[in-house]
Formats: sequence, structure tokens, C-alpha cells
Amino acid sequence: MSLLSVIQLFLSSLSNVFLLGILFIISLLLLDFIKRRKTRPRFPSGPPPMPILGNILQIDFNKPHIELSKLSKKYGSVYNLQFFWKDQVVLSGFEVMKEALLNKSEDIADRPHFPIYETFSFDGNNKGVLLARYGTTWKEHRRFTLTTLRNFGMGKKSLENRVTEEAGFMCSRFQCEQGVPFDPRFIINNAVSNVICSIAFGDRYDYNDAKFQKLLHLFEESLKNESGLLAQVLNEIPILTKVPWLLNKVLEPEYEIIAFLRDMISEHKKSFDQNCTRDFIDAYLLEMDKMKENNDGNFNETNLLLTTYDLFIAGTETTSTTLRWASLFMMLNPEVQSKVHVEIDKVIGKERKPTMADVIEMPYTNAVIHEIQRCGDITPLALPHMTYRDTEIQGYFIPKGTTIITNLSSVMKDETKWKKPYQFYPEHFLDETGKFFKNEAFMAFSAGRRVCLGEKLARMELFLFFTMLMQRFRFEIPNDQPRPTEDGVYAFTLSPQPYKMCAVARK
Repeated sequence: MSLLSVIQLFLSSLSNVFLLGILFIISLLLLDFIKRRKTRPRFPSGPPPMPILGNILQIDFNKPHIELSKLSKKYGSVYNLQFFWKDQVVLSGFEVMKEALLNKSEDIADRPHFPIYETFSFDGNNKGVLLARYGTTWKEHRRFTLTTLRNFGMGKKSLENRVTEEAGFMCSRFQCEQGVPFDPRFIINNAVSNVICSIAFGDRYDYNDAKFQKLLHLFEESLKNESGLLAQVLNEIPILTKVPWLLNKVLEPEYEIIAFLRDMISEHKKSFDQNCTRDFIDAYLLEMDKMKENNDGNFNETNLLLTTYDLFIAGTETTSTTLRWASLFMMLNPEVQSKVHVEIDKVIGKERKPTMADVIEMPYTNAVIHEIQRCGDITPLALPHMTYRDTEIQGYFIPKGTTIITNLSSVMKDETKWKKPYQFYPEHFLDETGKFFKNEAFMAFSAGRRVCLGEKLARMELFLFFTMLMQRFRFEIPNDQPRPTEDGVYAFTLSPQPYKMCAVARK
């Protein structure tokens, strides 16, 4: 074959490949047109989607709550986004959230499908509590978990005593810093996580324990990875989860966390005694034995694993993040900090440890804690919901199976409900006589059927940890440090940017 013939054959093949490429692109665009041309009467509109990709590249996943709030000003309090070809209805503002989360609570109580987790074989009813589909299994596990937490006065210590004890350890670590600049992040994370460890595993960890430190780091990494763009893409295009290195990039921390929890459950099974319930895992194993007699397979080891995991997520990350915001806001608002000190000295004094009975006598401190949660905006979007059945919100028809994004940030900063929505202002939670009152737009724990599982525990921890810290220390900005920023870092929760502070012992 001559050189000319070879060149002609190559050009012909290249032309065919080019033609096939053009036909493929045209087919994709045609498929995209067919997917998007469906008429949906009274379905919310939104920003025009890009071909194939939809609106996914129009959202900055480093600050999605801000982007979604901006879009609500243009497209209304109920609008639609498309991630590839999947609808995501975004709800913004107090009135809409009140209708959806409270009045239509069951209508949006379901959870969407998350393909990235199928690698763990967490399908069907085996999804714990946070990600489980709405139904009998979810109701049973949520009821069991809440009941077990309420009953955790078992053993030698009540739950309040456990929190108070851990707060004492945390204060001791703050004291060790001797008033020099330090980052409180790891001490706070250790303390809050130890409360959950004592509930789930029956024991706490020393703050220097390498295994414990690694576990806390893994939890942080998993939240960061799973709230990013890559995780969203994998969930919207499930076939990409078959690419191992892509999936590992998102879930590598999860694999290690799951392995750690499996080991803990295995150790508990070896020493399990039906007559001695030491912790949450024991309580669940006991429930498994009871359910076996009733031929109920919903209580099984997979759900035990995931429910224990959910306890850590619900009871650790948000509380520790709130306490980090607390120390930051106290540094930035010394006049507020001084008022908290005065109230603590008046009601508790400097020696007695605070108790939950003190809350009612400390309206200003209580208001400050609530304002920390509001202004810190800890869970700006919460977890996505899904419509359990066809419903209407603000006159829009939203069919069963539609993903719902609740922009809680838009409620916590709703200009119609808060006097100074973008400022730290504890008076948001005080009436004209100085008594505490809870603004109805305070949805730090969400609301309705999917309200935060760890809300009661979190409220206890926030009051006891914060009050004991304020009783013993004054928080100051280090002399050689710039003023810390109030801009948050998004990774499902909204946490403060790293900062250092001085914890000066009060006399």
C-alpha cells in the first residue's frame, strides 16, 4: 500500500470518528431537550439550566447557602434547580419553611437516594436514622434512639453528670494553656466527642489518645468530602461510582470510620451481658435479641453500625462547631462576655458547678447561646429532604420523589423576623423586661419529622460547656494576632476559620 493510500485511509477514519463525535453530541443535546421539555403545571421555575449539566456549575459548593439565598431574591422563596436532569426544589425564608417543615412535615419527610453509599451495601432498610427512607424502620430506630438517650441515667452517672464531668476535663485543658494564644478547636472537639463516646461505647478517651485523635480527624474529612462538588456529581451520575479512584476520593475517611465502629461492635458482642447494659451499643444488641423473637429483622448489625455513626454526626459536629463560634463571638464582643460573667457570678457563683436547673434563672446567658447558634448558622442547609407524596408548598405542585433543599440559613437571617439579622445581637431572644423568649424563626435544629436527633443532648452540652467555660475564663484576642474574621468555612456545617485565643483565668 502506497503512502498516499495510507494517508487517505487515516483521513477517512479521522473523518468517521469526527462524524461519530458530532452525532454523539447531537444525540446528547436531543436527549437533554427531551428530558427538559416536559410540561409540569404549577411546578416552581428557576435559573435556566445549562445543557446536560443543568445548574450544578452555577452553585459554589464552598458557600452554597449564600448562593441559594441570592437566587431566592431573584426567583422567589420556592424555586427549582436542576443537577443534570434531577430536580432540586429550594425553600427559603421563614414562612415557606414553616409551611413545609411544620404544616407539611410528613409530606417532605423522606430522604433522596445517595448512590455513593451503596459501596457499603447500605441499601433497602439498612440506613440507620439520618439517611434512612421515611417509613416503619426509620420510625422504629428514631424512637429507640431517642428513648435510649432519655434513659441514659443508667449506671453510675446521669447524662448531665457525664457532660459536667467532661466540661471539667475541658476546662482543665484550657487552664493548661496558661493564658497564652492557642487554637481551641481540638480541645473542644475532644470534649464534645467524649460525651458521645461515653454514651455509645461506655467510656471516654484521653485527649492525647492517638486512635481517638485519628477518629476525630476522619469525621472532619468525611464531612468535607461528602459536601463537595465531586460527591454531588457521583450521586447524580451513579455510573461514575464504578470508577474506584473517584469513589475513594470521597469515601476514604468513611472506610476507616466504619472499620473502627465494626471493631467496637465486635468487642461489645464478645462481652455482652443481657443483664448489664453499659452503653448504646449494648442497648441495641439487647433490642436485637428481643426483635429476633418477633422475627423482626429491622434491628440488625448494619443498622446498629449506622445508627451509632449517626449519633456521632448528630451529637458531635454541630455542638463542637457551635462552641468554637461561642469562644469567637465572646472575643469579638467583650461587652456581651462581661454581661454573661455578671449573670453567672450572680446565679451560680465562682465555685459551684452549673446545672441545667440554672437555665431558667439565666435569661441573658441563654439568649447568648441561642444567638451564637443563629449568627453562627451552624447547619445552613441541613440534609436534603424528599417528598414522600405529592404535595403543595406556597401554591406550587411538587410531585412525590422530588428532592427538597431547606435553606435554613435564609430563616436564621430572615430580615422580616430578626431586628439585626447580620449582627451578633443577643437581644433577639430577650423581651422588653429582659426575660428569655424563643423567636419562632429559630430553626437551628431544623423542625418537623426530621428535627435533629441530638437536639436535647446538644442543648444540655451547650449550656453546661459554655457556662462552665465562662465561669472560669475570659476570652481575649491575642495581642500579636489580627482580629479573627466571622466568615465561615462550609463543609456541611459552617465552622469558623481557624483562630487563636487567650483563655485568661478569672479571679
